[in-house]
Amino acid sequence: MPLTPEVLTANSQVVARLGGLDISFTPDEEPWFTVDGIESPRQIGSDGSGGTFVLLPSQNVLYASSEGRAGIIAATFEAFIQLVVARPYWLDVLKFSAGGDLAEMRRAADALEATLDDEDEVNEAREQIRKALVLPESDDPVDALYEAVAASDAIVRATDGSPFTTLFNRFSIDNNPMLRNAAA
Repeated sequence: MPLTPEVLTANSQVVARLGGLDISFTPDEEPWFTVDGIESPRQIGSDGSGGTFVLLPSQNVLYASSEGRAGIIAATFEAFIQLVVARPYWLDVLKFSAGGDLAEMRRAADALEATLDDEDEVNEAREQIRKALVLPESDDPVDALYEAVAASDAIVRATDGSPFTTLFNRFSIDNNPMLRNAAA
């Protein structure tokens, strides 16, 4: 049986563990953006920074940030959960992607992994979520994220009609002394 939001949210322990990885499965009450060609985007959750996750009719998972950035981040809901479990700092990987450079994203992921707060707690959450959902590890979560965002053709608009920009940001870990040192 494929992993769906309904299957996942039926497991309160997994939902709590994912909450520790900054994912909530309580969607926003009021829509604050639109997706071209989709009548009523199905918001499935949010993160602590005010961003929203949307399950598209194609089964892709789209992320819309509160800062006006958006794009598809996973090909399926299961791939989305694999991404969050493997790389809970996935949004920072995009922030430090140097405009969408895969090699830079890999550097960022390695540096971010090295600087994890409560590494033991995160690893325990990863293990428990995978076990409870019988979720295989993603072969290459950074590549999957890169491919999804690079191929994203969803047009997300703010309520005033202005389009959101890509999730790839221009920063590199070299712009952040802590990450630069962690990568050295």
